[in-house]
Amino acid sequence: MSSNESIVQSNFIRHIIAEDLAANKNQGKVATRFPPEPNGYLHIGHAKSICQNFTLAAENSGTCNLRFDDTNPEKESVEYMESIERDVAWLGFSWAGKYHASDYFEQLYQYAVQLIRQGDAYVDSSTAEQMRSDRGTLTEPGKASADRSRSIEDNLDLFQRMRAGEFADGQYVLRAKIDMASPNINLRDPTIYRIRRVHHHRTGDAWCIYPMYDYTHCISDALEGITHSICTLEFEDHRPLYDWVLDKLQTPCHPQQIEFARLQLEYTIVSKRKLLQLVTEKHVNGWDDPRMPTISGLRRAGVPPEAIRDFCERIGVTKKNSWIEMTVLENCIREDLNESASRAMAVLRPLRVVIENWEDGKTETYQIANHPQKPEMGSRSVPFSKVILIEQDDFMENPPKDFKRLVPGGEVRLRGSYVIKCEQVVKDAAGQVIELRCSYDPATLGKNPEGRKVKGVIHWVSEQHALPAELRLYDRLFSHPNPDTLDNFLDAINPHSLEILQNCRVEASLAETTADIRYQFERTGYFCLDAVDSQAGKLVFNRTVTLRDSWGK
Repeated sequence: MSSNESIVQSNFIRHIIAEDLAANKNQGKVATRFPPEPNGYLHIGHAKSICQNFTLAAENSGTCNLRFDDTNPEKESVEYMESIERDVAWLGFSWAGKYHASDYFEQLYQYAVQLIRQGDAYVDSSTAEQMRSDRGTLTEPGKASADRSRSIEDNLDLFQRMRAGEFADGQYVLRAKIDMASPNINLRDPTIYRIRRVHHHRTGDAWCIYPMYDYTHCISDALEGITHSICTLEFEDHRPLYDWVLDKLQTPCHPQQIEFARLQLEYTIVSKRKLLQLVTEKHVNGWDDPRMPTISGLRRAGVPPEAIRDFCERIGVTKKNSWIEMTVLENCIREDLNESASRAMAVLRPLRVVIENWEDGKTETYQIANHPQKPEMGSRSVPFSKVILIEQDDFMENPPKDFKRLVPGGEVRLRGSYVIKCEQVVKDAAGQVIELRCSYDPATLGKNPEGRKVKGVIHWVSEQHALPAELRLYDRLFSHPNPDTLDNFLDAINPHSLEILQNCRVEASLAETTADIRYQFERTGYFCLDAVDSQAGKLVFNRTVTLRDSWGK
């Protein structure tokens, strides 16, 4: 099944939204949002959340906002924000509005003042270590801070002075006053504001106090009129805090938080901290290295956005964490590319073949279909001349019984051209084969004459016309299915995750190719041009995926 034929699967979130619409909840509106923190590049796990939020809104004639959770300027940057916008757009989605948590800093501050006035928040001078110690455990209640009984007037004064910059970082925090004995640790007076003297990329130095995510997120949802706040399962225990804040503030809109299981994909990691470590320690060549599970890495590898959307739909949405096999993603990519990728010929490890009975200086040009099953994709011109290049692996002097390619005295068909016969093997002083001398049969252009059977078909390029290219054979970055379970995930890095072939040759039709065109290099794999490193006179192609699953063997 191609990605274009992917079946939309019912799931519990679709059921919830359908029931809400049937009951005319939220006046029949559906509004979602994708709220990334701009502290790294998006990865395949984010793709699932992106597809969920934007697709559910589109299916119900609703809206989906892009909102940056930029409340921690120590780790955030404009570079990350710009990359997120590129990734969401590349996946095929358009946001109804683009917002930032920093848009709401003044409103968030005033809401915090409201909580203090209601007796629902207080300024605490406990150190971070004291707060951790007083928080309690899953079986023991927490211990109230001595500052919990501070008067409303004193809390208001201290909070205003926190904003004014009178105190050092960490000297005070603002905490919600909920229940230090709650079985849900998230409700044991969580911090909702802290002092951080950090320059913010949007607000500059206007603020030295910043709100915490759990406090910011629910209010941002309410201010934007979000109806369904969809997030991953680790926020399930945070939902009571989400509801508590909105109930206490009596916001006019109270979104419904719904959690689903995050994507856990074998042979990869989706921890931003660990992905950053891979980049900073140069285990990979940047966030967009084609081995990385980042969306920019997948894009540079040549993965079509349709394949990622198809993958996210196929794996479904559940409330139970589970691992997805890497082959599921790879097969979605193969199925899409099998339908959409143009065919071309590339020789990775060239072996020179001289057609001895071909006229010197003569060139023929053949039209070869870009896709064998899709005439609408057209054809390209492929030149043929006296000297061609074939794969070294397509010739064997002492072949096994089932070898169907070129052997001494044997025949093979050249894709879209003639049948040739190996007449002579030329070797160097060390006994290595360096050239084949062959003959061609003029009666076999594009056909087998009656009574003539040639089983093998190999690809080739004309030496005179072929373009030099570097081919990068990317494979899975990790050799362990669950690298996150190891004491050191770096121990699982696959030493064979990248093989670079420098002396490849590709057919001349690829001279004007661009990075958004994908190819099936016949009998080799799926590739795309590397837009970053390709130069005039030296093309660089990245392997997106092999033709077949080699890891399953």
